[in-house]
Amino acid sequence: MSRRGPAVLSLRRDATGRFLPWLIALMVFLSTLAVAAAQMLSGWAQRWDSGLDGSLTIQVSPAENQSANDKAPVSLEERVQLVLHTLGGMPGIINARPVPMEDAARLVEPWLGNGDLLRDLPLPALIDVTAGPAVDVAALRQRLAAAVPGTTVEEPGVWLRDLRRLARLVEAVALVIVALIGGAAVAVVVFAAKAGLAMHQDEVDLLHVMGATDSHVADQFQRHILRLSLTGGVGGTAVALATLAVLSLLSRTIEGTLLPPMTLAPLQWLLLVTVPVAAAALAAISARLTVLRALERLP
Repeated sequence: MSRRGPAVLSLRRDATGRFLPWLIALMVFLSTLAVAAAQMLSGWAQRWDSGLDGSLTIQVSPAENQSANDKAPVSLEERVQLVLHTLGGMPGIINARPVPMEDAARLVEPWLGNGDLLRDLPLPALIDVTAGPAVDVAALRQRLAAAVPGTTVEEPGVWLRDLRRLARLVEAVALVIVALIGGAAVAVVVFAAKAGLAMHQDEVDLLHVMGATDSHVADQFQRHILRLSLTGGVGGTAVALATLAVLSLLSRTIEGTLLPPMTLAPLQWLLLVTVPVAAAALAAISARLTVLRALERLP
């Protein structure tokens, strides 16, 4: 076996040292944001699935003007109690809790404000219901409509099903974007390795005459590309993490939104830190394989 020689190729002065780190930084920046978006969307979808499983919302509207001979309850509180009594006699209802009117008013404050209009508006009463999987929602609607006219039963899981599907679709698109960026990075590295090899062809031939192996030459290109990729990747990741931190801070200050805060778990932040390492490893392996294949074709 031949002894490994010193790294004599002057690769640090190549043109690749000027543009490759910036390209890798841009690609790692975009990849980090895409991975973070996929993780956020996955967390939101899981939270919606767990938080809305078996959840129902019943709206009890105020009764309309009734005649003096009408013995039906007219106050909103009595109507709510009648709904709760009806729910208590149905199998599969785990829990039913009236939502305080103050909480219901806060739900519409972002659109109506908290002035006289909100106080004069006849808001319906809300009841949060936790139901088991065996509950027939259609039968529940019919029974409540017969017992307390003016009530509606809403299933948040139904109208959020499309939103969860959209979240998973966007998550898949984000992962595809990461794969495309990875492919583009490999293409850039292959071009840089071939350009560097062509630029140093005379030096490579001299190394071969001196007994250097193709593996030794490829090692030098591999270390060169690895160093440039790590430099660019760390910079791109730092900018991406700072961007995500600012977005997370801004999302915490926005109230009354449907989407949860744009936050990540500690393990998810740790996964983002591995993006530049993976990018550098992919670039180094691509450079080595490119140089080895090019050297094998030489006469």
